[in-house]
Amino acid sequence: MLTSNVLVIGGAGFIGSHLVSRLAGAASASGVPRNPATNPDSPIAPERILVGTRHAEHAQHLLLLPRVEVCELGLADAAALDDAIGSVGMDGIVVNLVGVLHGDRGDPYGPQFAAAHVDLPRQIVASCQRTGVRRLIHMSALGADPQGPSMYLRSKGEGERVVRESGLDWTVMRPSVVFGPDDHFLNLFAQMQQMAPVVPLACAQARFQPVFVMDVVEAFLRAMVNPATVGQVYEVGGPQVYTLEELVRFAGRASGHPRPVIALPDALARVQAAVLEHMPGGPVMSRDNLDSMRLDNVLHAPMSAELGLEPSSLESVMTDVLGGRNREAALQAMRESVHR
Repeated sequence: MLTSNVLVIGGAGFIGSHLVSRLAGAASASGVPRNPATNPDSPIAPERILVGTRHAEHAQHLLLLPRVEVCELGLADAAALDDAIGSVGMDGIVVNLVGVLHGDRGDPYGPQFAAAHVDLPRQIVASCQRTGVRRLIHMSALGADPQGPSMYLRSKGEGERVVRESGLDWTVMRPSVVFGPDDHFLNLFAQMQQMAPVVPLACAQARFQPVFVMDVVEAFLRAMVNPATVGQVYEVGGPQVYTLEELVRFAGRASGHPRPVIALPDALARVQAAVLEHMPGGPVMSRDNLDSMRLDNVLHAPMSAELGLEPSSLESVMTDVLGGRNREAALQAMRESVHR
C-alpha cells in the first residue's frame, strides 16, 4: 500500500477532480461502475492530498474529501510552489495536470500556452530539484511535439521535453481526448444539436481515440505504485477510433437530437474558427484547434501492458448520460463523492 503524500497541481479541473476523489478513496465521481479488471480498489492511500490551483474557490467541492487540502499556486510565485512541493516530503509524489486549449497567437506559441505548458513545468521541475522531491507524473498530450502543427502541441511538446530532461523520476502521460459525464467534449456536441438545426463541422474526418476519464485516472494511479513506469512515456486512449463526424453524430443520437452534419471545406472551417474564437464566455473552437486536428489523435501502438488498463468504451459510458437517462444520477454520484 502506497502512503506517500501527493500534490496534484491543477487538481480542481475535470481530470484532477476525479483523480483527487479516487486518491481520497471516494466512489467514482463518474457515477459509472468501475470495471474490476481495470479499476480495482486502489492500492494507494495517501496520508495527505494537496490540491494546487490558481483560485482556491475552484476547489471547494474537494475540501470535504478526507485528507484533502487546497493551496493557491500562482505561476509567478516560486515560494508558494516550493512550500507546496516541499510539504509532500522527499518521498512524496507531484502530479501536474495543468493545460489550456485556447490562447493568443504567437510564434512558436502564445503567452497563455507558454505559461501553462512550458513555464509552469519548468518551475515545477526547478522546485522539485530545490526541495529534493524526486517523483513527478506529468500530463502531456497525444501528438505533443516541439515541432508540431499547432501552438497547443508545440507548447505541450516543449513542456514534456523540460520534464524528460529534468533528471527527476518522471513519468509522462499522453492521453487522447478525454470523455466523461461532466466533460466539455461530447456534452458540447450534444448541446449544439439541441439548439441548431444543422451542424457545420470543421475537420470532419479528423480521427480521435477518446478515453474515459476514470481510465486516465487509473493510469496515473498505476504509475504511482509501479516503479517500472519511471522514465516512461505512455499514450492513453480508448478501445476504438472515431472520426470527429462520427463522434458528433453519436452525441446527437444519444441525446435524442440527431442533426444533419455538414463537413466544411478548409477555407470555411478557418473562417468559422476565427469567429468562434471570439464567442462570449470564451472560445468554442479556434484556428489552433484546427491546426492540432491536422494530426490524427490516435495511439501509435496498443497501450503499454505496464498500465494494465482495459479501457471502457465510449458507448457504454455516454449513451445514457447524453440521453439524460442517468445524467442526474451520475452528477449526483459525483456530488455525493465529494461530500462524504
